[in-house]
Amino acid sequence: MDRNEKRSPGLVFYVSFSIVAVFVMWGAFFPNLLSQVTNTGLNWVMDQFSWFYMLVTTLFVGVCLYLAFGPYRHIKLGRKDAKPGYSFFTWLGLLFAAGMGVGLVFWGTAEPVLHYIDPPPGYDPKTEAAAEAALTYSVFHWALQPWAVYAIIGLTLSFFKFRRQRPGLISHAFYPLIGKKADGPAGKIINIFATLATGIGVATTFGLSAMQVSGGLSEVFGTPNNQISQLVIIAIITVLFMVSAVSGVDKGIRYLSITNLIIAAVLLAAVLVLGPTIFLLESFTTATGQYIENYVSLSLSLEPYSDGAWRGEWTIFFWSWVIAWGPYVGMFIARISRGRTIREFIFGVLLVPALLGALWFTVMGGTALNMQIVEGLDLASQAEKSEEVTFFLMLENLPIGLTLNLLGLLLITIFFITSADSASYVLSVLSSKGTLNPKAITKLAWGFLISITAAVLLLSGGLEALRAVAIIAALPFAVIILVMIVSLIKALREEVK
Repeated sequence: MDRNEKRSPGLVFYVSFSIVAVFVMWGAFFPNLLSQVTNTGLNWVMDQFSWFYMLVTTLFVGVCLYLAFGPYRHIKLGRKDAKPGYSFFTWLGLLFAAGMGVGLVFWGTAEPVLHYIDPPPGYDPKTEAAAEAALTYSVFHWALQPWAVYAIIGLTLSFFKFRRQRPGLISHAFYPLIGKKADGPAGKIINIFATLATGIGVATTFGLSAMQVSGGLSEVFGTPNNQISQLVIIAIITVLFMVSAVSGVDKGIRYLSITNLIIAAVLLAAVLVLGPTIFLLESFTTATGQYIENYVSLSLSLEPYSDGAWRGEWTIFFWSWVIAWGPYVGMFIARISRGRTIREFIFGVLLVPALLGALWFTVMGGTALNMQIVEGLDLASQAEKSEEVTFFLMLENLPIGLTLNLLGLLLITIFFITSADSASYVLSVLSSKGTLNPKAITKLAWGFLISITAAVLLLSGGLEALRAVAIIAALPFAVIILVMIVSLIKALREEVK
């Protein structure tokens, strides 16, 4: 059977779909119990395994660099004569839509401002040193480590799918180690776990995205920013991304991603020109230089002689969140990377997005910090109350602020659609035996479920609990990624021989 033909969903679909549905019911009817249980588990993971998250994410960066410059760098993800299916610009747009889109807009302005008033250990709040550290740590949180997680998973899956002709499933990344067991119960358990992590992560982002769109509409048009508005937004976005999902990757996600990359570039250039340009260029140079200079200490420092609360709230949260999102983003990157060499893949997935992420955070966050420190606008108090509106408040205080805010709203809306679109596709691949062309009904079913999950949790107050579950789920999946690395290296050695 051709693995690319449409397949009906199998056991993985029914089990994982049912578990997510039960979890939604739990959040709807017993939100306090759900919050209590998940917070207890979250605190235990944070207390006991922060060191592990710091080590493994740094290791992932090292493995990526080894693959890019080592003996396997020229191996192609596909047959030797395979050509990339997308231009570099389109590929980059798809990468950003899946891997960082909503996060860039949500945190790009809020995180540096929040770090300024509540800085990392060793810095006094609201000082020049705190402002520099705010941008450096924001770059750190959104540069190499997150993309290394996505690159490891995406490269492994792409290699086994297109080079070894294995099904596009997480379980088949372990084929060199477990052989035919990848098709058995062990493989199904791995795929169920990956599907659950993806569903939970996407539903959480749905909630965050709905909050930001609602906050943006409130700032621009004066509409109410409440649960009713957020539910209406989720309903509208669900219809839009379902239309996109049915049209497929080559039509829906592709064109939306290209459009959004153009909008993001225009918005970035506009803020750079209309804002304090020289200050922003100096901030980018300084933050990037400090990030490179202090990379090892940033990556491996946990302050064991203090309570480590700041690291847990920010760095460990981001690392575990990225790992929990790994199956979703990694599988989508694998799907769009056929025909590229390992070196090209690593450069495209690791280095280019890291550089662009650093530029985005220093331009958006630097502009907000300049408004806070130099112009005396109190964005920090707004960020503490509602992180989602900080981005729009910053744009509002620039020349042609209304136009920029409208572009910002369009940007977050399309990121919302493309993230949901690509997530429903990945969930369908995982639960349809690895076919690259899952049935439309499967994509629609997942899209509907993750929308309902976000809506119910917004109403029940369980969104924070769902985030906690994603962080807890990251712990075993981090171990899975480590085993994936072993499996990939073994397969690459065989390829060279």
